[in-house]
Amino acid sequence: MSETRKLTEQLIEIHSVTPVDGGCQKILAERLSRLGFSIEYLNFEDVSNLWAVLGDSGPLFAFVGHTDVVPPGSVELWASDPFIPTLKNGFLFGRGAADMKGSLAAMITAIERFLTHNTLNFKLAYMVTSDEEGDAINGVRRVMEEFRSRKTKIDYCLVGEPSSSNSLGDTVKIGRRGSLNGKLKLLGIKGHVAYPHLAKNPIHMGVPILDELVKEAWDDGNEHFPPTSFQISNFRGGVGVTNVIPDSIEVDFNFRYSTESSEKSLKGRVVQIIEKFTSDYKIDWNLSGKPFLTKSLNLIHLVSNSVEQVVGTKPILSTAGGTSDGRFVAPTGAEVVELGPSNETIHKIDECVRLEDIEKLSVIYEKILIAINEEKEYNFQTK
Repeated sequence: MSETRKLTEQLIEIHSVTPVDGGCQKILAERLSRLGFSIEYLNFEDVSNLWAVLGDSGPLFAFVGHTDVVPPGSVELWASDPFIPTLKNGFLFGRGAADMKGSLAAMITAIERFLTHNTLNFKLAYMVTSDEEGDAINGVRRVMEEFRSRKTKIDYCLVGEPSSSNSLGDTVKIGRRGSLNGKLKLLGIKGHVAYPHLAKNPIHMGVPILDELVKEAWDDGNEHFPPTSFQISNFRGGVGVTNVIPDSIEVDFNFRYSTESSEKSLKGRVVQIIEKFTSDYKIDWNLSGKPFLTKSLNLIHLVSNSVEQVVGTKPILSTAGGTSDGRFVAPTGAEVVELGPSNETIHKIDECVRLEDIEKLSVIYEKILIAINEEKEYNFQTK
């Protein structure tokens, strides 16, 4: 059994449902410690964060990932126990197999092989959190705040999120859309449905507002980002009977937005649409992450070339999909790229990863490290 498979299975066996790490980071830290890495735990509240670094000079390159997984749901619906790694038809099944314990293992084995045959010419780091699938408040976000106070600067970052679509390395993420959440409360007057003139129905008020919000074209996107999208995720109203007009409704919605829009512009346009119909409302906002885009070609070319050497084709460069912890690293000026296995089964029943893919992913990661070590070819410099 290969080291990458063995470590992946060891991690899958741990019940690390967010924000619990369950000992995953200890296993990873022990392997890195044997290689000479300095180990530090930056834990905040109930979240575990591991920071391991090796080297004294040169640019700082960091592998970034998370040990937490989403809940497995109804275990009886799985073909096998989600926390017992099971190999079937070339696929390794288990919660976290693709998102992202396979990537974490591939990073470790790549580092081990690289350091066996190379003298390190840059600073190499490994950062993992147990708070990516949850609120993402006390994970990488807090670690980056700590780094700012220390003046610790990451120059290049590779996040091991499952970026691939149909086959390993077919897609590399070079940025992500922003995510802005809103909670809208429309206020009415409760009353009997037989006497609507004595009440004010917030559902009736809300229908044209929501219709206009849904139909609005927020922007056209650009060469790197698709157009901004607006989605309603929850609608709550009424008291559960048919003869009462409610006094309020609540609507949760989300923007996945491109760099053509901003938090400020989206908020302003939403308020403008609402106030065309009513002034009786409240709205709370939560910014989950701003959009980011890695424009420099240094890391992008290096990763693309490494992928091509292993799988035979160059990846598509994309910003699609959800958010990742890259959104907390990119604002510091780091070049951020995401590369991992297929995302086809992530968060689903019977999550799995092709065993061959995590083996190849480890080879790709190793080639990336070798290429960074060859500073002249890629002109990698400390920023």
